[in-house]
Amino acid sequence: MDWTLKGFDALSLHELYDLLVLRSRVFVVEQTCPFLDLDGLDKQGEVLHLLGWQEGKLVAYARLLAPDLVKPGFAVIGRVVTAPEARGGGLGHRLMERADAECARLWPQAPVYLGAQAHLQDFYARHGFRPEGDAYLEDEILHIGMVRP
Repeated sequence: MDWTLKGFDALSLHELYDLLVLRSRVFVVEQTCPFLDLDGLDKQGEVLHLLGWQEGKLVAYARLLAPDLVKPGFAVIGRVVTAPEARGGGLGHRLMERADAECARLWPQAPVYLGAQAHLQDFYARHGFRPEGDAYLEDEILHIGMVRP
C-alpha cells in the first residue's frame, strides 16, 4: 500500500479525478444518496487529502481538515472511504490509523472530530473515538459526531 498526503494544489488532475470518482462511487451511487460532494472545502489551504494506492489504483481516501476550519478547537477527519472491491481485509482500519497518525503529527495539540454514519460508530470507537451529542440526519443518512481527545 502506498500512501500520499497532499494539499489541493499538489494533486495531479488524475489524482483529483480518481478521488472524486471514489467518493462519488461510494457516497452517491453505492449509498444511493444524491448530495453535493463538492462542498468547497477540498481546495482550502488548510485541507489535506490522504490517498491510499494499491497497484496504481486509488482504494482508500480521507480528507483532513486543520483545527478550527470547520469545528472550533478540533481537527476533522472526513470523507473516509474505501473502494468496495478492496474491503474486508482491514483497509478501513489502516486508513483510519494513517489519518489519525497524520492528524497527530500535523496538529499534535488538537483533538479530532468526525461526523460518523451512525452504523459505523463501533468501527470508529475502535480508533478511540467516542460519541458526542445526539444523532442527526445529514443527507438523509443518520450520523453521530465523534471525538478523539
